[in-house]
Parts: sequence; structure tokens; C-alpha cells
Amino acid sequence: MTHFPIKRISAALVIITFIISCAKVPITGRKQLHLLPESQMAAMALTEYKTFLSTNKVSTDANNTVMVKRVGERISKAVTTYMNSHNYSKRVAGYAWEFNLVEDKTVNAWCMPGGKVVVYTGLLPITQNETALAVVMGHEIAHAIAQHGNERMSQGVALYLGGVAVNVATSTKSDTAQMLFNTAYGVSSQLGQLAFSRGHELEADKLGLVFMSLAGYDPHEATAFWKRMAAKGNGANVPFFLSTHPTDDKRIKDIEAFMPEAMKYYVKP
Repeated sequence: MTHFPIKRISAALVIITFIISCAKVPITGRKQLHLLPESQMAAMALTEYKTFLSTNKVSTDANNTVMVKRVGERISKAVTTYMNSHNYSKRVAGYAWEFNLVEDKTVNAWCMPGGKVVVYTGLLPITQNETALAVVMGHEIAHAIAQHGNERMSQGVALYLGGVAVNVATSTKSDTAQMLFNTAYGVSSQLGQLAFSRGHELEADKLGLVFMSLAGYDPHEATAFWKRMAAKGNGANVPFFLSTHPTDDKRIKDIEAFMPEAMKYYVKP
């Protein structure tokens, strides 16, 4: 009887797990690591989302609230239709979309797994119009659809556990799972302050342009919006929205380079 060293068996399990856990991001086709069921991510996100709403003030500004919900509903409908018709239905399975405007001077917005979207009132003076708001909401929804949080958390699982005890981290009741989720989504500091890589940010830019285009918003507005954000970032208080993002020049150049592709999806209202 042949005996195989435990280390070799563990290494083989890690490799097999990584291979069967690879997925492709819609539109960009980039391969990514997924070790956790997205349903678990959505469940954990819902808990944090409810806590956030219970401790923050939802805006009573009727006009802006209606605008946020209108943009969110148009983009989410377009995204859902696209995913369902391009063999990516699992990306939006179980999504229960919600859109809230929260009173906060922070220049920020976020979308959690499961379709929970929050826009901070501090963002509106920079967006200035509905189409620019669609730039931001499309970008944040793109993070969720691309499952960047799952990818980041999966990388944490692989690094933290070496891929051997994945079951421990994939339990919703696991302290390790909660720690990794908090790290991936910035919950330990402030919900929505996602520490995504710059690669994820640039990918979300591209998907966001496509999503807003599918929803009938002209993606050309993205250039003007990011220039306003760049001007805001030149001040003493850099918006969190920019703190982990690519440099302004690179972002704008990449957006302009991708614009012809984004326009292929543009559905003029």
C-alpha cells in the first residue's frame, strides 16, 4: 500500500480547489478565484447593511432620493437582463435590490452582495446630475456583479488557511469568516470603505460604463465626472472614493480608451 505525505495531499487539494473555484468576470472575461458561495456573502452583507441603516440617517430629501432610486432601478434592471441573457444568471441570483440615500458628508457610495446600494449625500454636489450619478452607481454595482468582495475574501482564505481548511472559513458562523469579510469590505472601519485593488477599480470602471450604457445613460459623462472628482481630490481632504483608486490621469485615459466599446452597449432612451 502506497502512503502519500500529508503535505503533498494538502497541496494537491489546494490546487484542485483553486482550479474548480475559478470563475470569469462578465464582459472582461478575467479569471478570478471564488472559494465561497455568493449566497453566504449576501447573507453576511445583509446583516451589516441592516446594522448600517439602523445607525445612520436615511435622507428625507424627496427629489434626490427619487433620483437615486430611479438610477438604481434602471441600472439593476438592465444588469439583470444582460446577465440572464448571457449565461451569467448566477451572478444576480437571489438579488433583492435596494437603493438608499444616506445623510453623510462623505464622498462615497457602495453596493454590497445581494444588491444593497447606498449613496451618501456628500457625493451629490460632485455628481451634479443624474447621468453622473449613474457613473458612480454603475461602478459600485459593477463591484458586486464582478464579485470583487468574494474574490478578495477568497484570496484571504487562501492566504490565511493555505486552502486546507476552507470549510472553516466558509461557515457563516465562523469567526474567521467574519474577520475575512470585515477585511474585504472594510466593516471594521466603516461599511462601504472597500479596500479593492486598483485592478478591481479599473475593472469596475469598465463594467460600470457598460451597465450605465445598457440603462440608457450616456457613458461619455464619466470623463467629466472623474475630472470633477480629480479636482476635489486636489484639496486638503481627499474623498475616500479616491483614496484607493487609480491615479486620475490613468483612470481617465483608460475610460476614454474603453469608451468605443462601452458605446456598443448604449441604448439611447
